[in-house]
Amino acid sequence: MSAPKGYSSAQIGLHWIIAVLIGLQFLFNEPIGEAFEQIEEGAVPAFSLLVWGHIAGGAVILLLVLWRVSLRLRRGAPDSPSGTPPLLHLAAAAGHLALYALMVLVPVSGLVAWFGGLEPAAEGHEVMTTLLLIVVGLHVAAALYHQVIRKDHLLLRMMRPER
Repeated sequence: MSAPKGYSSAQIGLHWIIAVLIGLQFLFNEPIGEAFEQIEEGAVPAFSLLVWGHIAGGAVILLLVLWRVSLRLRRGAPDSPSGTPPLLHLAAAAGHLALYALMVLVPVSGLVAWFGGLEPAAEGHEVMTTLLLIVVGLHVAAALYHQVIRKDHLLLRMMRPER
């Protein structure tokens, strides 16, 4: 299969929707942590829209990421911009693999922790959440590096669908 010249509208839309949802998960994560602590202490947490929003948000992210992965597997992704050094190409591949893996594993571990009441899953969820934050930060930094330093317009591929 030859690589497409750019991303489809669906791939771009899913990218930005998932990015916003992940941002919201980080922004509103304190109530879920407090509720899980109450469960660990044997209490039943009071109903909270923010807690259920976090759980539902994680489930939605998982479904959207699986959709995005299926699109990528079927359609592919554009090649690196011409002139990209092999080391940058390798770093991009590793970064995307880590990003996709964490976008699946973080919600799965959170759902297992919440619905299964498993402390190891909760601990894994916390560690992977931190790793996801780091990988997302590196992803953003890499996109800005391409846009500002390399000036190869890589960022535009995630803003304009292939025609």
